[in-house]
Amino acid sequence: MKTASTSLLDASAISLSGLCMAHCLVLPLVAAFSPLLAAWAEAEWVHVLVIVMAAPLSALALWRRGQAPAVILLALSGLTLMGLGLWPLHAWETPLTVGGSLLLAGAHIVNWKRQHAH
Repeated sequence: MKTASTSLLDASAISLSGLCMAHCLVLPLVAAFSPLLAAWAEAEWVHVLVIVMAAPLSALALWRRGQAPAVILLALSGLTLMGLGLWPLHAWETPLTVGGSLLLAGAHIVNWKRQHAH
């Protein structure tokens, strides 16, 4: 059964993934024109904050009886990649974080579609 709160949680999680990708991909380009944005683009606390918000939001949206194991695996894979992006491997930070965000958003999109089908 689809509830408004589940839809809102999925939509919020997808939006958060989009913000994460914008931070990783667009903000560095914009930061080239502003020293203030450059400092914010490199701030490690932003990555921690996004993961701290993404994990419980995803758990609330996806954790329920009868959930498809593939959706859970997709979400856990995405959160894992996002977490690995925090490690001091700067060359891999963006690909890991963006890949994780895409997987997590994909899990929420699949969840959303499954809910609409019922």
